[in-house]
Amino acid sequence: MPAFSLKKICQWCVQHEAAQRGEIDEDAIQPVMAAPWVQRESSISLTKIIFGANVMVFIAMVIASGPSLDFTGQMSVHFGANYGPDTLSGDWWRLLTYMFLHGGPFHIAMNMWCLWNLGALCESLYGRWTYAAIYLITGVGGGLASVAWNPHVLSVGASGAIFGLAGALIASFYLGEFSLSGISIKGTLSSLLFFCGFSLYFGTVSPGIDNACHIGGLVSGLMVGALIALVAPRHDKPLPRAGVLLFMVLIICGSALGIQRWRGSEFRFGSAMEARRNIDRMIAELQKKVQQNPQDASAHYALSHEYFAKGQFDEGENELKRVLELQPQNVKALRDLGAAYLSQAQPKEAHAEFANWLTQEPNSAEAHVWLGMALSAEQNPEAAINQYEAALKLDPQAEGVYYKIGISQAQLKKYDDAIASYLKEREKSGDDPDLESALADSYQAKGMTQQAQDARNKAAQLRGGDAD
Repeated sequence: MPAFSLKKICQWCVQHEAAQRGEIDEDAIQPVMAAPWVQRESSISLTKIIFGANVMVFIAMVIASGPSLDFTGQMSVHFGANYGPDTLSGDWWRLLTYMFLHGGPFHIAMNMWCLWNLGALCESLYGRWTYAAIYLITGVGGGLASVAWNPHVLSVGASGAIFGLAGALIASFYLGEFSLSGISIKGTLSSLLFFCGFSLYFGTVSPGIDNACHIGGLVSGLMVGALIALVAPRHDKPLPRAGVLLFMVLIICGSALGIQRWRGSEFRFGSAMEARRNIDRMIAELQKKVQQNPQDASAHYALSHEYFAKGQFDEGENELKRVLELQPQNVKALRDLGAAYLSQAQPKEAHAEFANWLTQEPNSAEAHVWLGMALSAEQNPEAAINQYEAALKLDPQAEGVYYKIGISQAQLKKYDDAIASYLKEREKSGDDPDLESALADSYQAKGMTQQAQDARNKAAQLRGGDAD
């Protein structure tokens, strides 16, 4: 080996070279070293446990969806997906839960195939607890990279942690941590490099793949693998290895703080506003921030919500208008401004904002619903129904839409259709007092007195009162 090298020599070779130099006797007792790939824990491997956890969560999502293999974004967020607005507002636990969720059968099948192979190799070489730490640390690292690069993109899957395992193995094989033959190391290292290169290229050319998460997991895996190989390669010395892992945890925490400061200003303000009840103080602080940096759209957005919370709607609308001057394509500001107009019985102004939103995001089910509500307020129920139906085509699992369709159908005196829509909403979303009251009105309009009374009784029961 060259005089300067980061690679390590195993203890057997060290003793052999010392004997050749005459530093020790050739017949000195050879130390007994367990091969690093020998199984040291119980037969139930951690890889199998992680594999089973992923599969069980996937089954739970299928059951919760109806059953369906087409999971909505709302359901993924409910189960713990990594989503910037939630994660950066304080739901840091999503950086752990997201790596056990998957978007569909193909997604989980590919990830579990990779986990089964890479995980088994990594666990046998590192040992169970080091392997668990690498998996979690690199998975969190991938999640942080995702919210840093794409804060508004929903991320799920074990691939960030899987790339972390690959990165740790690449670093360790290259730096010579494991006592494997050169041929074995060269072949495995080549396979790992090909896997990472091909996967990253495929993620670049294919839509819907979170390559930022992959890169974050890979980089954090290279770091932890290199540190273990250089500082704590021996299994029988747990303190240096624990120190390395703790150091990586500190790096991850520091990265999270930096990303939160960089990307999370608008979300952080939203979390603070909910946590602190002193609205006047928040308004004063945000006004000061706006004065210091008039181009800070996130501060204007946060200030608008404080004004709305205080009931100062004109001031809140002005702040949202300022946001749209700075960021004309900010759909959240368009949505909130339209909702403010709608709450103040200004449906035409709301219509304009929602139509602008829909122009920017034509496949947004939420935008169609809000536009339908504006049209309904403008006494245009037929057009409202068209928007609601468009929303259902985009998101069949959307809740509350059939109820809104029923309201518009009742406005058109199509009571049979309205009753059918209300019943669909009940089947989808469960019992609701407002839904039962609307159903009672349609039954009454049809002359179905008993059914109307039953619906009123149910509405009263749900509200905890007596029926009229």
